Amino acid sequence: MSDKGLLNFLRPHKTVPVTPWSAKSRWDLSPVRVLILFVGLFIFGLGDSLLIQGNIGNAPWSVLAQGIANHLGMSMGWSTFGLSTLVLLAWIPLREKPGFGTISNIVIIALAIDLGVTHIPLQNNFASGLVFTLLGIGMVGAASALYITCGLGPGPRDGLMTGIHQRTGIRVGRVRFAIEGSVTVAGGLMGGNLGWGTLLFALLIGQSVAIALGVVSRVTSK
Repeated sequence: MSDKGLLNFLRPHKTVPVTPWSAKSRWDLSPVRVLILFVGLFIFGLGDSLLIQGNIGNAPWSVLAQGIANHLGMSMGWSTFGLSTLVLLAWIPLREKPGFGTISNIVIIALAIDLGVTHIPLQNNFASGLVFTLLGIGMVGAASALYITCGLGPGPRDGLMTGIHQRTGIRVGRVRFAIEGSVTVAGGLMGGNLGWGTLLFALLIGQSVAIALGVVSRVTSK
Protein backbone atom coordinates (compact mmCIF):
# COMPACT_ATOMS: atom_id res chain seq x y z
CA MET A 1 0.00 0.00 0.00
CA SER A 2 1.39 3.44 -0.95
CA ASP A 3 1.78 6.24 1.58
CA LYS A 4 -1.19 8.01 -0.01
CA GLY A 5 -3.26 4.82 0.15
CA LEU A 6 -2.33 4.30 3.79
CA LEU A 7 -3.28 7.86 4.68
CA ASN A 8 -6.61 7.43 2.94
CA PHE A 9 -7.18 4.13 4.76
CA LEU A 10 -6.53 5.87 8.09
CA ARG A 11 -8.68 8.91 7.27
CA PRO A 12 -10.89 9.79 10.31
CA HIS A 13 -14.63 9.13 10.03
CA LYS A 14 -17.12 11.81 11.10
CA THR A 15 -20.02 9.48 11.91
CA VAL A 16 -20.63 6.01 13.34
CA PRO A 17 -20.79 3.68 10.32
CA VAL A 18 -23.38 0.97 9.86
CA THR A 19 -21.61 -2.40 9.82
CA PRO A 20 -22.73 -5.98 9.17
CA TRP A 21 -22.85 -6.46 12.95
CA SER A 22 -24.75 -3.25 13.82
CA ALA A 23 -27.86 -3.98 15.90
CA LYS A 24 -31.37 -2.70 15.24
CA SER A 25 -31.98 -2.16 18.96
CA ARG A 26 -30.03 -2.20 22.21
CA TRP A 27 -31.15 -5.77 22.94
CA ASP A 28 -30.87 -7.15 19.40
CA LEU A 29 -28.39 -9.94 20.18
CA SER A 30 -26.59 -12.39 17.92
CA PRO A 31 -23.50 -14.55 18.59
CA VAL A 32 -21.26 -12.56 16.22
CA ARG A 33 -22.48 -9.19 17.53
CA VAL A 34 -22.01 -10.19 21.16
CA LEU A 35 -18.55 -11.60 20.42
CA ILE A 36 -17.45 -8.35 18.73
CA LEU A 37 -18.89 -6.37 21.65
CA PHE A 38 -17.06 -8.46 24.24
CA VAL A 39 -13.77 -8.34 22.31
CA GLY A 40 -14.04 -4.57 21.94
CA LEU A 41 -14.78 -4.02 25.63
CA PHE A 42 -11.97 -6.34 26.69
CA ILE A 43 -9.46 -4.52 24.47
CA PHE A 44 -10.76 -1.23 25.88
CA GLY A 45 -10.03 -2.39 29.43
CA LEU A 46 -6.55 -3.61 28.50
CA GLY A 47 -5.86 -0.29 26.76
CA ASP A 48 -6.95 1.57 29.88
CA SER A 49 -4.69 -0.63 32.01
CA LEU A 50 -1.73 0.22 29.73
CA LEU A 51 -2.35 3.88 30.47
CA ILE A 52 -2.47 3.11 34.18
CA GLN A 53 0.70 1.02 34.12
CA GLY A 54 2.44 3.54 31.89
CA ASN A 55 2.52 5.61 35.09
CA ILE A 56 2.68 9.05 33.48
CA GLY A 57 -1.00 9.89 33.98
CA ASN A 58 -4.27 7.97 33.70
CA ALA A 59 -7.30 8.60 31.50
CA PRO A 60 -9.68 11.01 33.33
CA TRP A 61 -12.12 8.41 34.71
CA SER A 62 -9.23 6.16 35.76
CA VAL A 63 -7.72 9.07 37.69
CA LEU A 64 -10.90 9.10 39.77
CA ALA A 65 -11.12 5.30 39.98
CA GLN A 66 -7.53 5.13 41.22
CA GLY A 67 -8.18 7.85 43.79
CA ILE A 68 -11.17 5.90 45.08
CA ALA A 69 -9.20 2.63 45.03
CA ASN A 70 -6.40 4.21 47.07
CA HIS A 71 -8.79 5.49 49.72
CA LEU A 72 -10.92 2.36 50.01
CA GLY A 73 -8.16 -0.19 49.61
CA MET A 74 -9.70 -1.96 46.61
CA SER A 75 -8.39 -2.97 43.19
CA MET A 76 -8.67 -0.71 40.15
CA GLY A 77 -11.11 -3.15 38.57
CA TRP A 78 -13.51 -3.12 41.51
CA SER A 79 -13.20 0.65 41.81
CA THR A 80 -14.02 1.04 38.11
CA PHE A 81 -16.95 -1.36 38.47
CA GLY A 82 -18.38 0.54 41.45
CA LEU A 83 -17.91 3.92 39.79
CA SER A 84 -19.59 2.73 36.58
CA THR A 85 -22.52 1.36 38.57
CA LEU A 86 -22.97 4.69 40.36
CA VAL A 87 -22.87 6.55 37.05
CA LEU A 88 -25.50 4.18 35.67
CA LEU A 89 -27.77 5.02 38.62
CA ALA A 90 -27.47 8.68 37.56
CA TRP A 91 -29.26 7.68 34.34
CA ILE A 92 -32.52 7.22 36.25
CA PRO A 93 -33.45 10.93 36.63
CA LEU A 94 -32.21 11.50 33.08
CA ARG A 95 -34.60 8.77 31.84
CA GLU A 96 -31.85 7.04 29.91
CA LYS A 97 -32.34 3.35 29.15
CA PRO A 98 -29.41 0.91 29.26
CA GLY A 99 -28.79 -1.79 26.70
CA PHE A 100 -26.96 -5.09 26.71
CA GLY A 101 -23.79 -3.23 25.78
CA THR A 102 -24.19 -0.88 28.74
CA ILE A 103 -24.26 -3.71 31.28
CA SER A 104 -21.48 -5.56 29.48
CA ASN A 105 -19.38 -2.37 29.53
CA ILE A 106 -19.49 -2.22 33.32
CA VAL A 107 -18.48 -5.85 33.87
CA ILE A 108 -15.98 -6.61 31.09
CA ILE A 109 -13.97 -3.39 31.25
CA ALA A 110 -13.57 -3.75 35.02
CA LEU A 111 -12.39 -7.35 34.63
CA ALA A 112 -9.95 -6.43 31.85
CA ILE A 113 -8.51 -3.55 33.86
CA ASP A 114 -7.89 -5.81 36.86
CA LEU A 115 -6.26 -8.40 34.59
CA GLY A 116 -4.09 -5.80 32.88
CA VAL A 117 -2.99 -4.00 36.04
CA THR A 118 -2.12 -7.37 37.61
CA HIS A 119 -0.02 -8.70 34.72
CA ILE A 120 1.33 -5.62 32.87
CA PRO A 121 4.46 -4.27 34.59
CA LEU A 122 4.37 -0.77 36.04
CA GLN A 123 6.75 1.53 34.15
CA ASN A 124 9.29 3.64 36.02
CA ASN A 125 10.67 5.89 33.28
CA PHE A 126 9.00 8.42 31.04
CA ALA A 127 10.03 6.90 27.69
CA SER A 128 8.52 3.48 28.29
CA GLY A 129 5.56 5.09 30.03
CA LEU A 130 4.96 7.21 26.92
CA VAL A 131 5.02 4.09 24.70
CA PHE A 132 2.49 2.38 26.99
CA THR A 133 0.31 5.48 26.99
CA LEU A 134 0.24 5.90 23.21
CA LEU A 135 -0.40 2.18 22.71
CA GLY A 136 -3.20 2.35 25.27
CA ILE A 137 -4.82 5.32 23.50
CA GLY A 138 -4.68 3.44 20.20
CA MET A 139 -6.23 0.35 21.77
CA VAL A 140 -9.01 2.35 23.44
CA GLY A 141 -9.76 4.03 20.11
CA ALA A 142 -9.92 0.74 18.21
CA ALA A 143 -11.95 -0.91 20.95
CA SER A 144 -14.40 1.99 21.02
CA ALA A 145 -15.00 1.65 17.28
CA LEU A 146 -15.80 -2.04 17.71
CA TYR A 147 -18.25 -1.75 20.59
CA ILE A 148 -19.89 1.48 19.44
CA THR A 149 -20.70 0.01 16.00
CA CYS A 150 -22.45 -2.91 17.70
CA GLY A 151 -25.22 -0.48 18.64
CA LEU A 152 -26.11 -2.30 21.86
CA GLY A 153 -26.14 0.77 24.06
CA PRO A 154 -23.60 3.35 25.25
CA GLY A 155 -21.32 2.90 28.22
CA PRO A 156 -22.42 4.49 31.51
CA ARG A 157 -20.24 7.58 31.05
CA ASP A 158 -21.31 8.23 27.46
CA GLY A 159 -24.95 7.77 28.43
CA LEU A 160 -24.53 10.28 31.26
CA MET A 161 -23.06 12.78 28.80
CA THR A 162 -25.80 12.39 26.18
CA GLY A 163 -28.52 12.29 28.84
CA ILE A 164 -27.42 15.61 30.33
CA HIS A 165 -27.16 17.07 26.84
CA GLN A 166 -30.69 15.99 25.94
CA ARG A 167 -32.20 17.26 29.20
CA THR A 168 -30.38 20.62 29.36
CA GLY A 169 -29.67 21.48 25.73
CA ILE A 170 -26.02 22.18 26.59
CA ARG A 171 -23.67 21.17 23.78
CA VAL A 172 -22.24 17.66 24.01
CA GLY A 173 -18.66 18.92 23.89
CA ARG A 174 -19.23 21.25 26.82
CA VAL A 175 -20.99 18.56 28.84
CA ARG A 176 -18.14 16.12 28.19
CA PHE A 177 -15.54 18.73 29.12
CA ALA A 178 -17.35 19.56 32.36
CA ILE A 179 -17.79 15.92 33.37
CA GLU A 180 -14.26 14.78 32.53
CA GLY A 181 -12.72 17.92 33.98
CA SER A 182 -14.62 17.37 37.23
CA VAL A 183 -13.70 13.69 37.59
CA THR A 184 -10.05 14.43 36.75
CA VAL A 185 -9.77 17.13 39.40
CA ALA A 186 -11.62 15.02 41.99
CA GLY A 187 -9.46 12.00 41.23
CA GLY A 188 -6.27 14.06 41.37
CA LEU A 189 -7.24 15.45 44.77
CA MET A 190 -7.81 11.88 45.97
CA GLY A 191 -4.37 10.76 44.83
CA GLY A 192 -5.14 9.42 41.36
CA ASN A 193 -2.28 9.59 38.85
CA LEU A 194 -2.74 12.85 36.98
CA GLY A 195 -0.04 13.80 34.46
CA TRP A 196 1.14 13.94 30.86
CA GLY A 197 -0.71 10.74 30.01
CA THR A 198 -3.97 12.37 31.08
CA LEU A 199 -3.31 15.31 28.78
CA LEU A 200 -2.31 13.07 25.87
CA PHE A 201 -5.46 11.01 26.32
CA ALA A 202 -7.64 14.13 26.27
CA LEU A 203 -5.90 15.44 23.12
CA LEU A 204 -5.69 12.20 21.13
CA ILE A 205 -8.59 9.93 22.08
CA GLY A 206 -11.14 11.65 19.83
CA GLN A 207 -8.88 11.31 16.79
CA SER A 208 -8.03 7.72 17.73
CA VAL A 209 -11.71 6.76 17.79
CA ALA A 210 -12.41 8.63 14.54
CA ILE A 211 -9.54 6.89 12.73
CA ALA A 212 -10.69 3.49 14.01
CA LEU A 213 -14.27 4.18 12.89
CA GLY A 214 -12.92 5.08 9.44
CA VAL A 215 -10.96 1.82 9.25
CA VAL A 216 -14.03 -0.19 10.30
CA SER A 217 -16.16 1.64 7.73
CA ARG A 218 -13.73 1.00 4.87
CA VAL A 219 -13.08 -2.64 5.78
CA THR A 220 -16.77 -3.53 6.11
CA SER A 221 -17.85 -1.67 2.97
CA LYS A 222 -15.76 -3.94 0.72
